[in-house]
Amino acid sequence: MLVPSLLVAGVVLLALPALVLGGRGLFRHRGYSAAEPGDRASVVVIVVLRVLLLLLLVSVSAVVLLSTVGAIVVDVELHGMVYVLFGLDVLVAATVLLTFGRRDRRPARRRASPARR
Repeated sequence: MLVPSLLVAGVVLLALPALVLGGRGLFRHRGYSAAEPGDRASVVVIVVLRVLLLLLLVSVSAVVLLSTVGAIVVDVELHGMVYVLFGLDVLVAATVLLTFGRRDRRPARRRASPARR
C-alpha cells in the first residue's frame, strides 16, 4: 500500500509540474533569427520533438496514475511493468525540466557607476 502511494506522489510532484512548465516553454526559442530562412526549419523540428516528448510524458503519466490508483482501490499488487513505466516517466520529466521547462533567467542588472550620478 505504501509503494503505490509513493508512485502516485512521484508522478504528481514531478511529472505534472514538468508537463506545465514544458507546455509554457514549448515555443520559446533563444537565438532564433527570423532573417535567416535556415533557422525556420530547425525551429519546426525542435517544436515537433518537444510536442512528441510532452505527449509521451502525458501518456506514460496517465498509465502510471491509472494503474496505481486502480491497484490501491482494488487492493491488488502492481505489475512489474508499472515500475518500469514510472522510471521512464521520471526520466522524461527530468528531461523536460532540464531542457525547455526551465524558466529563463533575467539578465543581471548592471550597476550604474557612481561617477555618472
